Order: sequence, then C-alpha cells, then structure tokens
Amino acid sequence: MTKPMTSAQAIALENQYGAHNYHPLPVVLSKGEGVYVWDVEGKRYYDFLSAYSAVNQGHCHPKIIGALNQQAQILNLTSRAFYNDMLGKQEKYMSELFGYDKLLPMNTGAEAVETAIKLTRKWAYEVKGIPEEKANIIVCENNFHGRTTTIISFSNDPDARKNFGPYTPGFIKIEYNNLKALKNALETTENVAGFLVEPIQGEAGVYVPSEGYLQKAKALCEKHNVLFIADEVQTGIARTGKLLAVHHENVVPDILIMGKALSGGVYPISAVMANDDIMNVIKPGQHGSTFGGNPLAAAVVMAALDVIQDEKLAENSDKLGKLFRSEMGKLVEKYDLLKAVRGKGLLNAVLINDTEESETAWNICLKLRDNGLLAKPTHGNIIRFAPPLVMNKEQLMECVKIIDKTFAEF
Repeated sequence: MTKPMTSAQAIALENQYGAHNYHPLPVVLSKGEGVYVWDVEGKRYYDFLSAYSAVNQGHCHPKIIGALNQQAQILNLTSRAFYNDMLGKQEKYMSELFGYDKLLPMNTGAEAVETAIKLTRKWAYEVKGIPEEKANIIVCENNFHGRTTTIISFSNDPDARKNFGPYTPGFIKIEYNNLKALKNALETTENVAGFLVEPIQGEAGVYVPSEGYLQKAKALCEKHNVLFIADEVQTGIARTGKLLAVHHENVVPDILIMGKALSGGVYPISAVMANDDIMNVIKPGQHGSTFGGNPLAAAVVMAALDVIQDEKLAENSDKLGKLFRSEMGKLVEKYDLLKAVRGKGLLNAVLINDTEESETAWNICLKLRDNGLLAKPTHGNIIRFAPPLVMNKEQLMECVKIIDKTFAEF
C-alpha cells in the first residue's frame, strides 16, 4: 500500500472496497496547493469545484495548516465533558464577526442543519407557544441541505429520497424564489416555526433568486413571528462576493448555518449561530457532539476566517466573479451548445443546451479534465464553476481559455 499507484489502481481499489454512493470524475488526486491539484501521475489541474466550496482559501493554505499542526501537538479533543482553552476564543471571535450572541459548534453541514431544525422546533414550543409535536418548518423545492433521514424527508431529489422512508413529518415545501408562495404558506399553514432557505441554491444548479427575495422573505417571517433560517454552508465564507450571501441584501437571519469553508477544507467543522432568545432554549444534555467544539477545530476556524479577511477574499470573489460571468457570456453568444451563465461571486454555473438526462455535461467535464481543469455537472445539463477564492486574474483568464477550447471541441 506504500508503493506509488496509478490512477487505474486507485479507482479499482475504491470500486472494490468502497460503497458506491458517489460517481466521481475519473481523476485521482494526490496533492493540492492554492488553486491547483495534481493527480497521482503528476498532471496539474485547476480546481474549479473547491470541494463544493469547502476550499475557498485554497488547498493547504499555510496559515491554516500551521494552526492545525500547532494545535495538534498540544491538545486535539476533550469532548464537551470538560472545558478547553480554545473553544471560548472561537465562540467570541465568531460572535463578534457575524454579529450573534452565541454559537453552537458541530462538525458537518448536515449536522448543523439538523441542529437548526431542533433549535427551531424547541423555540417554537417553549417561546412561541406552538403545541408540542405540531411545529411546521417551510422549506423550498429543489433544496439541498444534506442527506440525513430528516433532511431527505423534505427533498424532492428521487436519488436522495427514494426507498429511505418512512419520512420525518413537519415540513411544508414551496417553490423557491416565490414570495407569493411563502406568503400563502405563512397565512394558511398552522403552527409555522421557521423558514429554512439557501440564499442561492447551489446543488440545484446555482439558482440565484430575484433581487430583494431574501429581504422580503425575512420581512414576511418577522410579520408572522417565524424564524428565518439561512443555510450558508455552501454560499457562506466569501464564496459569493460577501462574507455571507445574505449580506447582499443586508439580511440578518434568526438562525445562521455554516460549514465547509469555515475550516478552509482541512477539517470537518460547522456551526449554528443565533441570539440568546433562541439559543438559550437548548439546555445541557439536549444536544451535542463528541467532536463538536474541539480545540483543534477552534484553532483551525480562527485561522481560516483570518485568511478570508486578511487576503480580502470576498472582494476578490466579487471582482473575479463579475469578470468570469462576462467572459462566459461571450461564450454563450459564441456557442449554440450553451444556453446561459448565472451566479454570484465565484459560485457560477453554465447551462448546457441539452436535456437533464443527457451525458453532454459529463462528457464536457471529462474533456475539461483532459485540458487541465476539473469541474462537475449537476442535474445533468449544468456545470458548476467554483474555483478557490485565492485565484488571481491571470489564472482566471487562463481557465477561460481552457473552457473556451473545450466548448469548441463540442
């Protein structure tokens, strides 16, 4: 196992010994630095997925790795049975940065969403006065919040949902980016506790809502005493050109969910933030995680957020995102193969002029790989482009040339 292996050998190992719950692009990566990754044969690629926006700060950022290494040699894990000398620092840091009274630390994005659901329900019963077991949470069609049993209960993706029932009740689905549907649900549904929404639907194909949607949705929630819950696991931490995607509309969620780039991709870390009137409904023993809030995670989070601010990555994302969409717009006009480009910051997607059932987008991604750039399709006919935010203009324009060259081959 210590001998260097070929890509074919690595893929064969995974196929034989691993569960087949993913369909990876056939490339085997062994090294990463900044905006680049290398396969086991030594070929270099531009990373245009960033581990689904977990690696916003670039691969193996020295400041984040340095914090990880330093803390790893001192203290890794205490569980929450004891205090540690790092968690309070992280909580203070993030409370001041994001503007909330309190933080509840977890590990993965799905765990954080589950935490927000539990928090919303408990607030509904103990503060709003909804009868126990009766709380409803409004969600959006085509959402992606994770793959736990509760979360897939309100998914309408058949791959994520079929044959995993029985499903968890208590969720009302409405059309995304439809204020009338939200207003109607709030007015006609009994016992609504919260509205859970992605500021931009990433997995659905980088679906950016109409300007003002989030702000007006928040106002409707306030009118009906319903918690506005923003899932910023993928859109947060500078990905869309602001620290949080909701900042584009100056919206302050009642509950904020974060993950992925909170660690720069080096460690599973997520967080739920809220003010005391909501967070204080959680008492000892009612929710937790062995690894949530560990000192290693705290050190990594603070370093990762320092990098975002010190290197002005939100500003870079905003600037390069506008340039990228402008260049992709030219390619949309140039090639009948392309229908449109959409996105915000460096979270973007190109719509391929074919059906969702076609393999065109997949085949384009295979050719992009051959040409030195890694991206993945979503929903069959959409290619998501989301490079690390440390990318510079020269690198971006080189990538535009690769993308242009690849589309020309189709």
